[in-house]
Amino acid sequence: MTNEFEPFEIREPAVQTIPFVYNSPHSGRCYPSAFLDESRLDDHSIRRSEDHYVDELFSAAPSFGAPLLVAHFPRAYVDVNREPYELDPRMFSDPLPPYANSNSARVAGGLGTIPRIVAENMEIYEGRMPLSSAMERIETCYKPYHACLRRLIARTHARFGLGVLIDCHSMPGNIRVAGSGIKPDFIVGDRYGTSASAELSRAALQFLEELGFVAVRNKPYAGGFITEHYGRPARDLHALQIEVNRSLYIDEATLEKRPDFDMLAGSLAIFMGQMADFVADYFGDQALAAE
Repeated sequence: MTNEFEPFEIREPAVQTIPFVYNSPHSGRCYPSAFLDESRLDDHSIRRSEDHYVDELFSAAPSFGAPLLVAHFPRAYVDVNREPYELDPRMFSDPLPPYANSNSARVAGGLGTIPRIVAENMEIYEGRMPLSSAMERIETCYKPYHACLRRLIARTHARFGLGVLIDCHSMPGNIRVAGSGIKPDFIVGDRYGTSASAELSRAALQFLEELGFVAVRNKPYAGGFITEHYGRPARDLHALQIEVNRSLYIDEATLEKRPDFDMLAGSLAIFMGQMADFVADYFGDQALAAE
């Protein structure tokens, strides 16, 4: 797979000047030819799980002095927002290793590390695959991606004394908040207060609302493995998941960008600047650029 394209890239500023790392793990749209040959889905349907163009929506991050890590491999191929071995035994022709987690709710829903379905419960494969295929994806995509993300976060923390990871995603346009009927434009996830400080979450919600969006916290998306794994507020490591409603910027049937795509990207650039200013003010000198 890596002979066809690089699995990911870091879009770096000339110098990192703010304690932020932006991450787009699900916007990859380079599909390995062997994977497409294995799939029962057409080239359009298999894209249903993408966080379409989220890397472009948050593309201003380097201009504010923060790196942006972008996956090129698609989520349908391997999902880095899962534990490394959340595997469904029904998908493979070989027995799973004893360390695999085959009992998670995500595996049961068909959305493990190697997904069984794309959105709308569309099965990806005709039959079972060899376990070696899954292990190759984990070794060549999943593990290097997380190693890179860990380095970026560790470098940021060492330089500034704190780190803020913004994990960037999109959600279907039909999402509603249960019991309220609210259709959110954005969901800010902090794993119910465990992955980031409450002040940081409240600031993100406030800035999005001031920009004219409907923003909610944690429901129905509180954050996945990345947010949970890297957010350690007690150690000055904060992680927020930002979900953008896809209907704001693409036609969900054709997956084409809407005319106001650039306007939304501009609003998110304002949001990124506001978040950087808030962290500098709230956390004080440790959030200022190191000499």
